[in-house]
Amino acid sequence: MRRDGFAPPAELLTGDRVRRVPWPAGGSAWLVTRQADVKAVLADSARFSNVPSAHGFAEGEEPAGNLLLMDPPDHHRLRRMLTGQFTQRRMRHLAPLVERIVEDHLDALERSGPGADLVAEFALPVPSLVICELLGVPWEDRGEFKERSAKMLDLRLSDAERAAAQREIHAYLVGLVTRIGEEPGDDLLGMLVRDHGDELSTAEVAGLGLLLLVAGHETTANMLAMGTLALLGHPDQLAAVRDDPEAVEPAVEELMRWLSIVHNGVPRIATTDVEFGDETIRAGDLVLVGLHTGNHDPDFISDPGTLDVRRGEVGHLGFGHGVHHCLGAPLARLEMRVAFPALFRRFPSLALAVPRDQVEFRALSAVYGLIALPITW
Repeated sequence: MRRDGFAPPAELLTGDRVRRVPWPAGGSAWLVTRQADVKAVLADSARFSNVPSAHGFAEGEEPAGNLLLMDPPDHHRLRRMLTGQFTQRRMRHLAPLVERIVEDHLDALERSGPGADLVAEFALPVPSLVICELLGVPWEDRGEFKERSAKMLDLRLSDAERAAAQREIHAYLVGLVTRIGEEPGDDLLGMLVRDHGDELSTAEVAGLGLLLLVAGHETTANMLAMGTLALLGHPDQLAAVRDDPEAVEPAVEELMRWLSIVHNGVPRIATTDVEFGDETIRAGDLVLVGLHTGNHDPDFISDPGTLDVRRGEVGHLGFGHGVHHCLGAPLARLEMRVAFPALFRRFPSLALAVPRDQVEFRALSAVYGLIALPITW
């Protein structure tokens, strides 16, 4: 657990390149901590496999279409059907939608008067609405997704409970995809049905939708809230994001690196014995990749504990690496590039409404974030 809300424990950045850590389901796993080693694991699906049994599913039971639980070539077969939806050209097309959604929620905040929970009233609904519109999921169903996706990521629950929540959302999406199949629209799910219906099962389309839906709002929502908290603690850097358009893009990259809200990503299973320094990871061992520690590795970046939005270091692990590099990274970057400066321009006197030590963090979650962020202006 992070000790101050942001930095990884110092002992994870020193000493052994890999170390044994307890695994909640029992036994232990190997944690790979250094940036170069993390990238090596993520780039090597032949020796480090994404197998369903590591995620609470029996073989053959996992929801179809979940790219995170696949290795090539099955992973590549499905991913290539989605890449056209996340190109820079597509992001330029989506930018007015994101800008409108952000401005609508800022208008609502302003109308309600000073004082709000930024998580509930801005950070969560903005990416939720964007991804629901992109996929073609009815907006009125977002509450159900929010509740069940939170369960999927809640590490206080058992693997079986989290898997059950995932299956419930997947079952809903199977029904939605079936209805969409009768008259496919121009949204992403409609595109998959219309253009790839002869290659994909209904369950696979629903699985792809599930992955994008959960990843598309949980991660960005927590970045918007955590990023705001971080910048409120660095007023000069907040001012740069607010006032200098050229500072926004590198600021997003630095916040992704510094915050690293996804600590470990998807667990891998070693398929063969692998040497890491003085340690040997044996075939069948569970392997965790330290995205957070890798982003704070002093061999990767100088003075890693300092937030410096001007540097915008490339090569960070905030969106992962290798074949499972986040498909929706261009959309997440777009939403943050729009939302952060718009929020700070609208409310130039934005401030915490509670002392910093009273802000509650979601520590036991696969996506690190805030339970609430009380603000005023």
